[in-house]
Amino acid sequence: MTTRWLTPEEQRAWRAYLAASLLLEDAIDRQLQQDAGMPHLYYSILANLSDAPEHRLRMTDLAERSKITRSRLTYAVTRLEKDGLVRREGCPSDRRGSIAALTEAGVAVLERTAPGHVETVRAAVFDHLSKEQVGQLEEISTVIARALHGDEARPASEDLPWRRRSAPSCS
Repeated sequence: MTTRWLTPEEQRAWRAYLAASLLLEDAIDRQLQQDAGMPHLYYSILANLSDAPEHRLRMTDLAERSKITRSRLTYAVTRLEKDGLVRREGCPSDRRGSIAALTEAGVAVLERTAPGHVETVRAAVFDHLSKEQVGQLEEISTVIARALHGDEARPASEDLPWRRRSAPSCS
């Protein structure tokens, strides 16, 4: 098989993307560490639970939404549970399953931290883009995510760590 090397334009775009994504993740992590004492991943887990009905999600669904392996999620939820921000519950319809539930303390951390988080994202990204560029960013990101996630036309591998399912959803 012949290697399809990146063109000079693709190489510049790739390096620009890498630099921007690493710098952005660092800026968000610094803000969240300062304001909430947690990394971006933990904040994202809390935010995903906040968006869920009754602030509860089955752990496998939370892993999929967070795009992380179940073992990494288990570690993060254990830490969040220790801090009183999340509680684990048994799944009523499947003894093997568990549910992560956002606690009142977790909601309070999100309410206190969200304004600074949004300001960091706005200052790092959206304040530098035109309305047209925001649309392009969404379009490009969606195309990349679909390619990696798969869709009806080209399904991605079910072996992706966050897509594995071992049991049905809890009721």
